[in-house]
Amino acid sequence: MVVTIVDVYVKIEHINDFIEASRLNHEASVLEEGNRRFDILQDKEQTGKFVLYEAYDSEADAAKHKETSHYELWRETVADWMSEPRKSTTFNSLYPA
Repeated sequence: MVVTIVDVYVKIEHINDFIEASRLNHEASVLEEGNRRFDILQDKEQTGKFVLYEAYDSEADAAKHKETSHYELWRETVADWMSEPRKSTTFNSLYPA
């Protein structure tokens, strides 16, 4: 399993819009073949800080996610709402195997 953690910082005035756009992306992403989890997390103290936790069966499945229309729509929609570029880190999952 391959896990990507994406750190996103959203401008305060766009937080609610970001949450809604991310909800739509989440709902479509969890239906993708090879998707194990697609969590959207919001920091309790820094409400403009979000973490996306994406787990896929393989690197190929994770790469296919970036080719979907719902991901492309999300990416284009939220781009101007970010206070800094998003950062992603990819991990190999050891447990659960």
